[in-house]
Amino acid sequence: MTVLAEPARRGLLLRVLPPALYSGRSSAVVERAAVVYRRSWVILLSGVFEPLFYLLAFQLGFGKLVTEVAGPDGHPMSYVAFVAPALLATSAMNGAVFECTYNVFFKLRYAKLYDAMLATPIGPLDIATGEIAWAMLRGGLYSLAFLGVTAVMGLLTSWWALAMLPAALLIAFAFSAISMALVTFLRSTSQFDYINLVLMPMFLFSTTFFPLSVYPEPVQWVVRCFPLYHGIELMRGLAAGVFSLGMLGNLAYLLALAALGVFGATRRIGKLLLT
Repeated sequence: MTVLAEPARRGLLLRVLPPALYSGRSSAVVERAAVVYRRSWVILLSGVFEPLFYLLAFQLGFGKLVTEVAGPDGHPMSYVAFVAPALLATSAMNGAVFECTYNVFFKLRYAKLYDAMLATPIGPLDIATGEIAWAMLRGGLYSLAFLGVTAVMGLLTSWWALAMLPAALLIAFAFSAISMALVTFLRSTSQFDYINLVLMPMFLFSTTFFPLSVYPEPVQWVVRCFPLYHGIELMRGLAAGVFSLGMLGNLAYLLALAALGVFGATRRIGKLLLT
């Protein structure tokens, strides 16, 4: 009888991480999510419309009252063009957070899907990276549709605006990773109120609708701690083609948040299901 040798693992990550943690099969988690949503694509696309309605409301309504505000470089810009990048960042955030909170909680606590996955060669890091990758795809889909609408409305004034899509994926990455880590601490559906309690003030105060300068100095420092604020600042700079050293800080903040989320989600899933 001929015994086939197991293919050699490739890549530094596979050689460093233990097989129980990561087996290089996170794509299977993404494939499963795609198959599930194939029959419920209407739910997947529903998240596109909320930021679009916000944008149309400001274009046709409130934007008529507030005509111009100070842009990233201090020069005046239309209020709708000021709000559009913020709504794009919010769209990426919402898609990622919804996917990695409600859906992950159901799979973890009720469907016991991750227990079944861990009975296969899939490890906790595979589950975390697979779910986060799918959330990024969902957030990226919302962002791509929204970016197309803003382009048609003539709100993009620089070719650097094309970089807003990778930036949206980074925002989705950061929020999906930290959301997945945090949702592992929830024990009942009633505790989702805590998530909404954080998301709504962050959406309203992260310079989504007003410049940072309108807030008192103590409040400004609080706003600078919000992840969405850093995503919005990055988006606005790219939309206007204006760059500053502060954007490197925004980028570093989101990358650090993503790394923290991946580490936390992997550790929590391993602790809950493997011990």
